[in-house]
Amino acid sequence: MAVEKMDDSLDDDVSGAPIARIMVVDDDPDTVSILARYLRREGFAALEASSGKECLKLIRQGEIADVILLDLMMPDMDGFEVVRALKNNPATVEIPIIMITARDDIDARAEGMRLGVSDFLPKPVLRKQLANRIHSQLEMVAAARATEATLNNIERKIAGAGKK
Repeated sequence: MAVEKMDDSLDDDVSGAPIARIMVVDDDPDTVSILARYLRREGFAALEASSGKECLKLIRQGEIADVILLDLMMPDMDGFEVVRALKNNPATVEIPIIMITARDDIDARAEGMRLGVSDFLPKPVLRKQLANRIHSQLEMVAAARATEATLNNIERKIAGAGKK
């Protein structure tokens, strides 16, 4: 699958807020198409990858997503291998990953959580549930960034006060 190219006019919604970019990674083209359509209906920009290798290639080419929806069971490179690669890359380590899988057993969840998966959704995925999970991940990232910015500001003030 190819990346949906957006022109610059689509980078922000009408309120001026950036549109979240969500990458869908699944070896089933129908699943990718359905999830991408769901995402667009919910106001997200959809990036599409038909394999773990394509996901990593797109990222190397600068197609960084705000959230990644990742299938677990794929040929060549399964979802766990993709998670390992993403979490070992400084450019992608913080990206939330939602594992979407037909295999919804406790061992798969435990391994995914150990590797850094943020959330799990069983197939078939419901559109509103998907949107809610994505919004939750985006809110957690925003809160973490705000906290980090506040801490950095406090550290600068403390360092500046020590110089007086």
